[in-house]
Amino acid sequence: MHFQDKTARDGEGRADAPGEKGTPPTKAGLRDRIAHFTWFACTMSTGAVAVVLATTPNTFPGLMTIGKIFYITNLVLFVLFTALITTRFILVPAKLVASLLHPVEGLFFGAYWVTVSLILNGAQSYGVPASGQWLVKALEIGYWTYCGVVFVVGVGQYYVFFQSVKLNMHDAVPAWIFPIYPLLVVGTMAGTMIPSQPTERGWYMWVGAVALQGLAWVVALLMYSLYTQRLMTSELPSPSTRPGMYVSVGPAGYTAAGLISLATQAPKVVPGTQFTELALPDGDLIKNLGVLAGLFIILFAFWFCCISTVAVLAGVRRMSFTLNWWAFIFPNAGLTLATIQIAGALNSDGIRGVASALTIVLVMLWLLVAVLCIKAVFMGELLWPGKDEDKTMKGIGWGKDGAFSDNDPEAQKERED
Repeated sequence: MHFQDKTARDGEGRADAPGEKGTPPTKAGLRDRIAHFTWFACTMSTGAVAVVLATTPNTFPGLMTIGKIFYITNLVLFVLFTALITTRFILVPAKLVASLLHPVEGLFFGAYWVTVSLILNGAQSYGVPASGQWLVKALEIGYWTYCGVVFVVGVGQYYVFFQSVKLNMHDAVPAWIFPIYPLLVVGTMAGTMIPSQPTERGWYMWVGAVALQGLAWVVALLMYSLYTQRLMTSELPSPSTRPGMYVSVGPAGYTAAGLISLATQAPKVVPGTQFTELALPDGDLIKNLGVLAGLFIILFAFWFCCISTVAVLAGVRRMSFTLNWWAFIFPNAGLTLATIQIAGALNSDGIRGVASALTIVLVMLWLLVAVLCIKAVFMGELLWPGKDEDKTMKGIGWGKDGAFSDNDPEAQKERED
């Protein structure tokens, strides 16, 4: 099966030889398109919308059903995308290592694990109320397994980039935070799970979440400094990639949401004299400090949201769709969750209204980006040799049938067809 590039003006169907980095071919086979698959920014955003819908204030009949639809959709997409990217690496084994070492695509390995976190978070919100204690225990195991795996990912991937990938300061982008991003969502995940856990287990989860959230936030601050230096000394990213600037909203947003969520649970799980001998129980003291810490951080996320919005609007006429557009949703979901948590902590109807408005905007953005993403695939703008993030992988062909070796008889047959 072959597809025609709907955007191509050259009707000759010219194809590049494997390894050639020239003009993208006007025709490509199904397997060659799969060989360029990397879409977990989509599942990350879909899962984030499901989590936001589960916690948003000012609910109405059917809201949970909508949230469940997003959650189930995300589960289906996650399984499908995992199968597709596995197929990609089976078709082109060299792309597995090349993908992890790629200065752009490699950063998004963290998106896979963030999706896992959002699935666990959604299982708590949508599954536990309708299930028994078995799911509560399963989520506890899943939580600790996730924390262990993503800590290793955070260490290993940054080591690989430090050792093997040389990035330029003038190319600094918020996506440099992505290797630690899976730990940035631990606080919100734990804050959702702790209420259904036994007190002792909840306390252990609370301690782990605070420590890991702190690690992720400090690393994010280091990456923030590099990104800000780039903005101050170089030009903005190209218009089509400027939606990726919203990634900078996420660390502060999810950290604020996580701190307030964990602070809210502190009176229930923190032993009264764990840290002090004051008359005020330690849990209540920590709750006050946590809410203040969240308030202290949230406007940092909003500031980056404003900067990113102005940059996007300034270049909107020169923008074309890329997978970066999914960054309209996931990072801003962190800001929305933080707003929801602050509304609850301050018991403010006004802030609840803002949170509801942000939720509506997120859903509308998801629908818009999903439609544009499907259109881009149909038009040959995505999943196409020479048009995805892997187009700069050295020594790996991306032209017509570039997924296959020159000595592969099946590839030769495809070329003859």
